[in-house]
Amino acid sequence: MASSIFFFFLIFLSVVSAVKLPLSPFSHSDQSPKDPYLSLRRLAESSIARAHKLKHGTSIKPDEDALSSTTTASATVVKSPLSAKSYGGYSVSLSFGTPSQTIPFVFDTGSSLVCLPCTSRYLCSGCDFSGLDPTLIPRFIPKNSSSSKIIGCQSPKCQFLYGPNVQCRGCDPNTRNCTVGCPPYILQYGLGSTAGVLITEKLDFPDLTVPDFVVGCSIISTRQPAGIAGFGRGPVSLPSQMNLKRFSHCLVSRRFDDTNVTTDLDLDTGSGHNSGSKTPGLTYTPFRKNPNVSNKAFLEYYYLNLRRIYVGRKHVKIPYKYLAPGTNGDGGSIVDSGSTFTFMERPVFELVAEEFASQMSNYTREKDLEKETGLGPCFNISGKGDVTVPELIFEFKGGAKLELPLSNYFTFVGNTDTVCLTVVSDKTVNPSGGTGPAIILGSFQQQNYLVEYDLENDRFGFAKKKCSP
Repeated sequence: MASSIFFFFLIFLSVVSAVKLPLSPFSHSDQSPKDPYLSLRRLAESSIARAHKLKHGTSIKPDEDALSSTTTASATVVKSPLSAKSYGGYSVSLSFGTPSQTIPFVFDTGSSLVCLPCTSRYLCSGCDFSGLDPTLIPRFIPKNSSSSKIIGCQSPKCQFLYGPNVQCRGCDPNTRNCTVGCPPYILQYGLGSTAGVLITEKLDFPDLTVPDFVVGCSIISTRQPAGIAGFGRGPVSLPSQMNLKRFSHCLVSRRFDDTNVTTDLDLDTGSGHNSGSKTPGLTYTPFRKNPNVSNKAFLEYYYLNLRRIYVGRKHVKIPYKYLAPGTNGDGGSIVDSGSTFTFMERPVFELVAEEFASQMSNYTREKDLEKETGLGPCFNISGKGDVTVPELIFEFKGGAKLELPLSNYFTFVGNTDTVCLTVVSDKTVNPSGGTGPAIILGSFQQQNYLVEYDLENDRFGFAKKKCSP
């Protein structure tokens, strides 16, 4: 099984000349202790790259009928451990195969395909950051599973990536007996990418089994050291294939990066609650309807009804075109667990940053540090005694307010004398006026919040909570 997957993938690469995977922008010299801002700069750059992918990403509309045969066993709520990683994401462990093989995945609400490092020949270029040894990346080995099956080119499950007009080379279009596999996929993911072939496998939990789950078997990646668990709105996402009614998480503080501290990602199949019921203690706001535009990737995102942004008591007046998506899909806000720092379109960011600078004018601005870290504004707070920092509040439709703790939007940099705002933006204004979501709420801002995606009732719930054990 593994050999046939790898051989099929090599044949594909030999005939497709346009495949170009981006190399890592960081070298071993970047690991020098003389560069104390490396980690923050990487996270800022990856957050901006991630935003570009979400804002400009393209996707082919999945064929929902192709996935309608997927079934699950009866269960109430299944749980998977969720942990923080120093590369900026959160990792969830999932088990595939017969017998099961457990693999770590990046938990991602901004995409839909579930894909994993696959076969013993898996290659990851530029994955030696954060002290990671690429040869030790956990891999799924299809030949060790009796339930692994390559998806055929004429299978309805192949159409979710390529549509009904998928090109099956070497197949007679008038026959249904084609043995050619579904064409390989290539996905961009922030600063990284991953490529492989589609297979079906058994997704296994202690109290629930999902047979014939569509999963990507990635053969080669760049700067993508783990699998990707797509939790977006697309029909091929994990929530869609499991027919979840809701899922929720509580992201631990980033101070637990790369430790054994975990919390649960709760996956609710719906048998344990009444339709319409609310989780006690949560504040809810309805999801916004996704823009119906030609870029089908926008259909995978979770859009929020952001109405106002406050810095301290000051209402920052954001032009409406950035708060709500237009007919072309530009504007609006989404929530994305795959982004580290919250992204704002340059005009929005400047309004927010300028208000922080105005209210913190008694502190020295560290503009050289802003260039080094990619964050800003940054302030030197040494010798000031009690430090006062304005609140950052996001207000949503219905009056729900996300009142962020200070540690969720400012961070100490280098030492205890300097703090920087952990919101990022492009360096310049897009002359075309922006493309895609204008505001992307990242995972750093969701630390120590219980967050719920109520898919059945199409709403977003949240409440402050200490997520660490």
